[in-house]
Amino acid sequence: MNRLTSARLLACVTLIGALCVPVMAADGASAQVPVKTFELDNGMKFLVVERPEMATVAAAWVAKVGSSDERPGITGLAHLFEHMMFKGTRTIGTTNADRDLEIIDEQEAVQEQVREVYAELRRAWRLGEIESPYDSENRPERLIELNKEFDKLVEEQRAIMIKDEFDQVYTEAGATFMNAFTSQDVTVYINTVPANKAELWFWMESDRLLNPVFREFYSERDVVYEERRLRTESTPTGKFNEMVTAMFWQSHPYSWPIVGWPSDLRVISKAQADQFFDTYYAPNNLTGVLVGKITVDEAKQLATRYFGRIPRGEIEPPDVVTLEMEQLAEKRMSGECDCPPQVEIRYHTVPFGHADSYALDVLSGVLNDRTGRLYKAMIEGAETASSARTRPDSGKWAGSFIFSAEAKGEATPPQLEAGWEAVLAELQKTPVGDQELRRVKNGFLADTFRSLENPFFVMIQLALFEGQGDWTYLNTIADRTEAVTAEDVLRVANKYFEPQSRVVAHYYREEGTSAEPVPPELAALPAAQQQQILGQLKQLTGMTDVAQLQAIVGQVEGQADQVPDEMKPAMQFMARKIKERIAELESSSDGEKN
Repeated sequence: MNRLTSARLLACVTLIGALCVPVMAADGASAQVPVKTFELDNGMKFLVVERPEMATVAAAWVAKVGSSDERPGITGLAHLFEHMMFKGTRTIGTTNADRDLEIIDEQEAVQEQVREVYAELRRAWRLGEIESPYDSENRPERLIELNKEFDKLVEEQRAIMIKDEFDQVYTEAGATFMNAFTSQDVTVYINTVPANKAELWFWMESDRLLNPVFREFYSERDVVYEERRLRTESTPTGKFNEMVTAMFWQSHPYSWPIVGWPSDLRVISKAQADQFFDTYYAPNNLTGVLVGKITVDEAKQLATRYFGRIPRGEIEPPDVVTLEMEQLAEKRMSGECDCPPQVEIRYHTVPFGHADSYALDVLSGVLNDRTGRLYKAMIEGAETASSARTRPDSGKWAGSFIFSAEAKGEATPPQLEAGWEAVLAELQKTPVGDQELRRVKNGFLADTFRSLENPFFVMIQLALFEGQGDWTYLNTIADRTEAVTAEDVLRVANKYFEPQSRVVAHYYREEGTSAEPVPPELAALPAAQQQQILGQLKQLTGMTDVAQLQAIVGQVEGQADQVPDEMKPAMQFMARKIKERIAELESSSDGEKN
């Protein structure tokens, strides 16, 4: 992977738990964020929070597009665009813009022939003539020659490229946190620039929308394919999680992974990408977010000058119209992996902004943390679980509620499931007490209020909520959550947690594998996050490029103060392990010199 890709991948992990944090005051009153808005003639919206005491501007723009806007055949395309948007423009990233564009056209002509070969290979596979259309042993001579021809064009293009120049321009100007992330519903591009470089942000970001050049499209497609292998196929439960998701969503496009199916990543074309860009990256589907030392008048003037150059899209981005079918029977899966025994149970609930989502958040608060019912019943009480938690997940188009737990000692997945059902049954039978309800609300309000102090997280929240459909959620969630009653919690506990509405996954330790102790710095995180971080650290500590590792350490340390408290030990652990790898490589290098 190149440095940008590695850094963005790590950043997405470190932001888990921080991306969807609502903002409220500790006393329960609304902490209104003073957002000023305007809209350009081409339909692009802007949200501005003036913080004159700051020396920087936390900036983002959100494209209201994610994996749910894809279809079979182009899954992973939204995430691929997250990578492609860092490849530069006609003025950034190349020493010869005209030849650069000619090479891209020539590459596409070769790739069209490659796709024809793959179509023939898929036909042969369907007829049982070959085992796989993509195995190297099945490659015909024509495909080998086409790949050689394409590789020559790649090398010619790289000779005139200025690699990572987009990043370099920002870095030399003092910008930090240049990053991006993709979800099922949105793609967000973030940055923090010195206040006196705000105009640079407007020019750079508008230029990559107005004059994008998708250099190394097919090489980057291969990078995403490798990223999928690292994030999904090389982790103990990664492929199982995909199966659970595909089982859970019967008809909805949330059923495929954000990173895409591997067979689609083999054949996505630049022509398909261009059409996707024209539809979803038009200004009428974008919103800019600015928090810091900038006035709304300054922002409007600069936005009009730079983003106003971009024409409105000719095609209005369509809604996701496929609704999830009602689940009529419980679904179950059992798998073996190199992991502790664990269980995951998912229930169908409600999308973002639904009236019942607030009560589901409170219900989750009743269950989670050291003072929650799951800890008392399963970790401290029965001692069947080393970790247990729930997570409401309300997407733009549909929602779910997830329980997960990891076994302790000799406990089994059926015991974890039984423990969950016992806790849930009590919630479905007896209303939460006033004192417990107040404790949950106070803790929730106090924790989330802290994020209001950080302009970077205010920017992230505004971008996400705007992408989900309503940035004003940031200023209404406090009152809506405070209004939740014990009867509301009882009602949603009975409405959404029926057995026929769930998928249950049991994971057993694969024979021949043994448990590895979880580092204490990761103990506060859910088992899935622990495995994801450990899996990525395993890949990172296998890297040999010191410069790449140093860049990643800088990214991790730069965000360490901006993540929730429970994530900080994990961030410090990651940074320490990567530094140990750097020291090992440098020591080895010194030894070779001597």
